[in-house]
Amino acid sequence: MGSRRRSRVLAMQVLFDIDMSTEGHEEKFEQFCKNFKLSEKALPFLQKLVTGVSASRDEIDLLINEHSSNWKISRMSAVDRNIMRIAVYELLYCPDIPSKVTINEAVDIGKKFGTVESGAFINGILDSINMAIEGKDASAENDLISTTD
Repeated sequence: MGSRRRSRVLAMQVLFDIDMSTEGHEEKFEQFCKNFKLSEKALPFLQKLVTGVSASRDEIDLLINEHSSNWKISRMSAVDRNIMRIAVYELLYCPDIPSKVTINEAVDIGKKFGTVESGAFINGILDSINMAIEGKDASAENDLISTTD
C-alpha cells in the first residue's frame, strides 16, 4: 500500500474516532499517534488530512449534503461519511492531486472498509461534487475573461 493510500486509511480511522467521541480532533489525533506505529512517510499527509477535514468540516458536510439525494450526512454510515470528507477536502484543497485519483482512492477504501454499496454510493456523491467544483472553476474563469475584454 502506498504512503498516500495508507495516510487516507489512517485518516479515515482517526476521523471515525473523532466522529464517535466528544473529544477534539487534536486530542484524538495525538492519542491515535501514541497507540499506533505510524510510518514517517505517511504521517505528514495523514496530519494534513485530519487537520484539514476537521477545520473545514462544516463546509465539507454542506457539500456532501447538497449532493446526496435523499441522504442526510447524519444518516450515512460513519465510514462512508469520513471517506467522503477526506475526498472532498482533497478535491477542494489539494490541487496537486488529480480529482480522478481522489475519487478512485475513496471508492477503493469504501469498498474495503464499508458496505457492499459503499463504492457506488461514494462514487456517485463525489462525482457530483467534483462536477460542481469544476463547474465553479470554469465559470470563474469565464467571468474573469469577460471582465478583462
